[in-house]
Amino acid sequence: MTTTPPRGCSNISDDYYLLCNVEMAWGIVLESLAAAGVLITIFLICSLFFLICKVQDNSKRQMISIYFFFLLGTLGVFGLTFAFIIKLNDTTRPTRFFLFGVIFALCFACLLTHACNLSKLVRGRKPFSWLVLLLLIFSFLLVQVVINIEYLVTMLVNQRDTFLSMSREDTNKDFVMLLIYVLFLMALTFLVSMFTFCGPYKSWKRHGAHIFVTALFSIAIWVVWITMLTKGNTVLERPSWDDPVMAIALVSNGWIFLIMYIVPEICFLTAPLRLEDYPPENNFCQPKLIKQTTGVDNRAYTQDELVQENLSYSPYSSHFQMKTIESQSDFSIPRPKARTSPYHDYTGGKGPM
Repeated sequence: MTTTPPRGCSNISDDYYLLCNVEMAWGIVLESLAAAGVLITIFLICSLFFLICKVQDNSKRQMISIYFFFLLGTLGVFGLTFAFIIKLNDTTRPTRFFLFGVIFALCFACLLTHACNLSKLVRGRKPFSWLVLLLLIFSFLLVQVVINIEYLVTMLVNQRDTFLSMSREDTNKDFVMLLIYVLFLMALTFLVSMFTFCGPYKSWKRHGAHIFVTALFSIAIWVVWITMLTKGNTVLERPSWDDPVMAIALVSNGWIFLIMYIVPEICFLTAPLRLEDYPPENNFCQPKLIKQTTGVDNRAYTQDELVQENLSYSPYSSHFQMKTIESQSDFSIPRPKARTSPYHDYTGGKGPM
């Protein structure tokens, strides 16, 4: 039997009716918000590449890798919304189970890595290098990837028929159980972001506040959608609300990522370098101060320089400063002069008789 397409849709599969059904407008509204998020995220990615050469602060330049992968995760959040607007089938079920946890694990791994890096900067310590930041991101992400792969391989290979014919309650429970590690990353990010407020360098605390607020709103969204998915819709006897709840959670969390975190971070990315944000003894961002070299100086050269500045100083005399006195009178001691002897002309002969 062929069903009549709803108003606004043409002759397409009934799995895609929510994308165009004007009678159930929530699908059209959410796909519009998701499409707008996709366009803004792509624009921010392009802007990030354009701003790389304008970043003066070396510590902020190393965080560009975090921003890039976070934007990729945010792009995946908006894109995954369409998988929940389309009806659950053999294609969308594995997509939902695998990508939901992996995409959010990538986003919160970036936030957690950034918070760890800020906890060092706010205390005046040397930050992580860009390579270490990437290793941390992929290390946090790899755990969720392994969990999802093991689940899908087990269910699709050994229990394929059971997996594709699971009841709504079992599907929701398995879906939430797969996200326990993501919940752990979220809670850890929220905890580490609070440590960024403890330190003498206040400028970095502003970046920590972005992570704190983003994690706080994300926790609130996740508590609401998990409660509605596992308990609320069952109590209200509204099983048709499962997909709208998940789609709303994805769009809301995606816009929280953009508004609360990535847009303020990119705005402060090109801020001028402030030397007061770093301790003077560290050289990871500012030039090191000139310090006295070790070793014994040659005193003879030092004294020669002092003699040239003050001619009255001599290295062999006392250190009292002496002034040159110009002689105006002759104070020399007169020498005694010999008188003429009365016997000067005496020759020793006898006189005439």
